[in-house]
Amino acid sequence: MTRVKKAVNALKNRRSTLKAAKGFRFRRSKTERAATDALAHAGAYSFAHRRDKKGDYRRLWNVKINAALRPLGFSYSKFIGAAKKKGIALDRKSLAGLAEFKPETFKKVVDMVK
Repeated sequence: MTRVKKAVNALKNRRSTLKAAKGFRFRRSKTERAATDALAHAGAYSFAHRRDKKGDYRRLWNVKINAALRPLGFSYSKFIGAAKKKGIALDRKSLAGLAEFKPETFKKVVDMVK
């Protein structure tokens, strides 16, 4: 077999790994082995947390809707159930936006559900 010198490729891999790990703390940003390991974990966490973020936002929307409904004499669960029965197809994201930024419009939606 022919001899392969991999100095150029190894240096290129090392540079790209350390560049990606820039901003990590301590040894993780300086040594190739620790940086590789840190990047592998970072990728796994970012993949998992992209999914978690969707649930986090849904929970936030639910809280915003509930907070806006309480003064109007409704609870969140009763409102969502009644809206489904009436066939109002507004999603939680848009309802939360209305509740926060356009309370008068949100009140009209609540009156439609009542």
